[in-house]
Amino acid sequence: MKQMKVEEIRKLAVEEIRTKMTDSHDELMKLRFQQVTGQLTDSSRLRNLRRDIARMETILRESELVAVEGA
Repeated sequence: MKQMKVEEIRKLAVEEIRTKMTDSHDELMKLRFQQVTGQLTDSSRLRNLRRDIARMETILRESELVAVEGA
């Protein structure tokens, strides 16, 4: 899976971002298990996935702050 860009994430609805975050957390857990058992072939995927999750969390937080300021 390719790394998500900020523009792609911003186009998604809040619920879609949360769903993608949940899926990404699950995938990250699976990749960690693969790494421990020696089955992981692409270790850079761990780093990219962690960064994608951080991007999604940041964008969610920004949208929460905008909603609070707008209210």
